[in-house]
Amino acid sequence: MPFKRRNGGRNKHGRGHVKYVRCTNCSKACPKDKAIRKFVIRNIVEAAAVRDISEASVYTSYTLPKLYAKLYYCVSCAIHSKVVRNRSREDRKDRTPPQRFSFNRAQQGNRPGQ
Repeated sequence: MPFKRRNGGRNKHGRGHVKYVRCTNCSKACPKDKAIRKFVIRNIVEAAAVRDISEASVYTSYTLPKLYAKLYYCVSCAIHSKVVRNRSREDRKDRTPPQRFSFNRAQQGNRPGQ
């Protein structure tokens, strides 16, 4: 029978069994190597309240802490919430990681006259 993916949809090569993790969205038990991982770094305070907190703060140069979360999605939730997309048969063979967007580099490069 033909197979869809070279790795069978998993990253388990050589291991017989891997632990299960729970999907962040639906709590389905999904193998850790099959789950789609997303690492999110956010400010604890939303952007609208940052200025109010910095004005009310006693400290002049206080940096607000960030919230670090590693999200695990099952395949169906990752597709539904558009974390990943389905690709054509030819595009599935392309194993290069997707392009990463960095906001700091984009802002620095587009400044005329500096």
